[in-house]
Amino acid sequence: MEVRIDKWLWAVRLFKTRSLATEACKKGKILIQQAAVKPSRTVKVGDIIQIKRPPVVYSFKVLALAQNRMNARLVPEHMQDITTPDQLELIELGKIAAKTARERGTGRPTKKERRDMDDFFEPFFVDDED
Repeated sequence: MEVRIDKWLWAVRLFKTRSLATEACKKGKILIQQAAVKPSRTVKVGDIIQIKRPPVVYSFKVLALAQNRMNARLVPEHMQDITTPDQLELIELGKIAAKTARERGTGRPTKKERRDMDDFFEPFFVDDED
């Protein structure tokens, strides 16, 4: 059985629609063996698929083929997430950065908020010239 990459990505719920999976392939965001692939590329069991979603590159190993969209409980039987820990750390850093950002339109920080921000960022901006 042969399955197109765009169809497989949609079937294992990595993309919400097949057209989004096709578009990602066309834009070069889907890689197999470090090479960008077209949507019509067939997937084989054992392939390592990488998906670029800046700043993270997710990696998945194909365990089984599927043509139809499946229940979320069945996904682990068809793919294995092998994303490296350093890539997962980028996700956590992004979450922390989002928490520290101020909402647009909230105005200037108060004196207390400014001190809290300084205390939070101080370990990263220590002057080593002393």
